Amino acid sequence: MKSSVISDRNLFAPSEMSKIQMLKNDDLLDFISHFIQLMEPSSVFIVTDSQQDYEYVRRKAIELGEERSLSFLNHTYHFDNYYDQARDKENTKVLTTHGEKLPFINTADRNEAIKEIEGLMKGIMRGRTMLIGFFSLGPRESPLSIKGVQITDSYYVMHSEMILYRRDYDYFVKHPQATFLKFVHSQGEVDSRKVSKNLKERRVYFDLEGNTSLSVNTQYAGNTVGLKKLAFRITIANALREGWLSEHMFLMGVNGKGNRVSYFTGAFPSGCGKTSTCTIPSERLVGDDLVFIKNDNGIAKAINVESGVFGIIDGVNAVDDVTIWEAIHSDNEVIFSNVLVSEGKPYWNGMGTPIPDKGENHSGEWRRGNKDAEGKEITPSHKNARFTVSLDAFRTLDKRALEEKNGVPVKGIIYGGRDSDTWPPVCESLNWNHGVINKGASIESETTAASLGKTGVRTFNAMSIMEFLSVDLGKYLNNYLEFGSKLKSKPRIFAVNYFLSEGGKYLNEKTDKVVWLKWMEKRVHGEADAILTPIGYVPRFADLVQLFREMLGKEYTRGEYEKQFKVRISKLIQKDERIKEIYSGISTTPRDVIEELDAEIGRLREFSKKYGEEVSPFSLQEESI
Repeated sequence: MKSSVISDRNLFAPSEMSKIQMLKNDDLLDFISHFIQLMEPSSVFIVTDSQQDYEYVRRKAIELGEERSLSFLNHTYHFDNYYDQARDKENTKVLTTHGEKLPFINTADRNEAIKEIEGLMKGIMRGRTMLIGFFSLGPRESPLSIKGVQITDSYYVMHSEMILYRRDYDYFVKHPQATFLKFVHSQGEVDSRKVSKNLKERRVYFDLEGNTSLSVNTQYAGNTVGLKKLAFRITIANALREGWLSEHMFLMGVNGKGNRVSYFTGAFPSGCGKTSTCTIPSERLVGDDLVFIKNDNGIAKAINVESGVFGIIDGVNAVDDVTIWEAIHSDNEVIFSNVLVSEGKPYWNGMGTPIPDKGENHSGEWRRGNKDAEGKEITPSHKNARFTVSLDAFRTLDKRALEEKNGVPVKGIIYGGRDSDTWPPVCESLNWNHGVINKGASIESETTAASLGKTGVRTFNAMSIMEFLSVDLGKYLNNYLEFGSKLKSKPRIFAVNYFLSEGGKYLNEKTDKVVWLKWMEKRVHGEADAILTPIGYVPRFADLVQLFREMLGKEYTRGEYEKQFKVRISKLIQKDERIKEIYSGISTTPRDVIEELDAEIGRLREFSKKYGEEVSPFSLQEESI
């Protein structure tokens, strides 16, 4: 059956037949054949690594109305359905053998779910072209990379992937035994605006056993671009099984003394400063979202999975986001999604320039004051509006590190959250286990008025991975701890908090984050002292005074330091107890997690007896190390 489908000249034009005949991988050909028979496309297009194929996909996206051209440069825009603007949590499921339940994860019985979604996919590509793309998650020649194959009927999805990932058809030609991840998508029936119609039948399923994601009746990239958050869920499971880390982290280089560059990864929930940290103009960007970290002879080495950025554009402006602003106004190709378009130009909320009162957006023809079916006012752009652009567009890109096939050594790992009253702006953990548990596994992020209409609601988000977790959280943490135990040189672990406030006013400026980065860079090389507290090491005042002068030309005051770095004992104990309660309810939680949380609570209580409920860092100067 496989050979008859693959040799069907009604499906494959001569040019495509020659491309498919170059592939000798039986697993690959079986995969392609199965979904051709199931989805019944009228034709098949094989996307190779050639510029000709790239241009073809881009041109077809515009011809078919999935994208439209803007009036400047080589940029396009795309709209999703008004109600297809984010990940569909209810219909996103991890498939388990018998539907076993996992903490925090929506699961389904594997056999039943595959039968259901393949039923929805039956014949769904009739009258359409099936696109098949071949990619590398990470540098093409890297032993740390993983290969993937995307099947889709959306030119927008394939175009996005060609910007965001390294095409690697040639690898599959040269390696007939290659293993790979499998991604299958159909946008389903579309309306006159070329957006998915049947959202009630939207499904996003993850077959971990088959290394496959299946999605249907959706166009939003988070549900459809296979190599991004769909692959992430699969690689989290593979990393657990194989003993490495697949993480929701940026990768950046921080410039140090002389020509030294120290590489850091960082995990932050959405809206907590992740992208603004790794795109600081003075430092080196390697990647903004996903990394693989593996043990290379006792050294943690990291690669950026991607070669582009699919970033939230809401609030991006020329003052606060210089490098992003430059990138999306460069002559590098950009796809804008779900922004407002007026007279051929894109506009978005918070861009810092006047926004027209009318145009077209994800809701259709738009005028200021328009309301949706629920009576909610429609903003010019959606709060989850995006830009898709190659990393080559960023002037701060560290190209050598991006393509380093053996990965770059990770000197530090940074965890961040949105916390108004507990964590200091920067703190170094006591050791690897303390950092993994009391920093990364203890991330909480507060909601803002803009998102839910209610402030201060704390959301638990261990390692900023909870939305994408595909395995048991306790087992995931155990893998983290074991990974560190096998390293000869462990990365230092830090926590940052850009949102500490008093009286409704932030205690940090947006630009201060470069100072915290520079302090961390000095710490990993033993060039800065620190003050020991129950929750880890915090900077000395004198060191921060010098760094604020050097980096920002600012005078940093004793009052600022004291407010930012005082030890808020009762708040910290409350936080640790909240986190302990969560992990105590998970049967697979490693004993180390509870012991580490209990130990920190004990240290805080002893501190309280000695110093009181709030402890000035100036009282602890003698504890400097």
